[in-house]
Amino acid sequence: MISQTLTTGLAHYKIGPKIRALRLEKGLGQVQLGKHTGLSPALLSKIERGQLFPTLPTLLRIAMVFSVGLEHFFAESSARPAFAVTRKKDRVRLPNRTGAGAPAYIFESLDFPLNDRRMDAYYAEFPPSAKPSDPHQHKGSELIYVLKGQLAVDLDGEVTVLDEGDAMHFASSTRHTYHCQGRGTTSAIVVVSPL
Repeated sequence: MISQTLTTGLAHYKIGPKIRALRLEKGLGQVQLGKHTGLSPALLSKIERGQLFPTLPTLLRIAMVFSVGLEHFFAESSARPAFAVTRKKDRVRLPNRTGAGAPAYIFESLDFPLNDRRMDAYYAEFPPSAKPSDPHQHKGSELIYVLKGQLAVDLDGEVTVLDEGDAMHFASSTRHTYHCQGRGTTSAIVVVSPL
């Protein structure tokens, strides 16, 4: 018997209803599906009603009948919008670099639970005493919105100072670095898109 936590986690994928939808779409009854898969109609009924979760080999047998991959049963439904809530208490604070010396900034992912993201969003804090981050570049675009304090953004040698409420968008393929400007900690939202 599986735990309540696992039952709840598996129920989220709605495997049973997805099997039922595939079966009805093909116009098959449970007896007919049972003949194709070697599974009893009673077992199929329990799976479809969510009373029993199939093992991966059993699910693969069913998937093969409908010419779908296993991912069909675990992908988010297109009928339901994909979303993720990241609670402040659950976020993990990470330094921009590990090892010797103080980090240039501390960041927290704002969207890590969401699969197939089109962007990455972070909350970042820049301590006033920290050295600038190492120059870096990557594909895509970047947007910075300053929540508090002042942030100096160096784009290939050209420095722009952003104040509270200012935003900056740039091609992140340009070498860039950031650091706190002023006496207090600076905080910002940083959004990176690979496009």
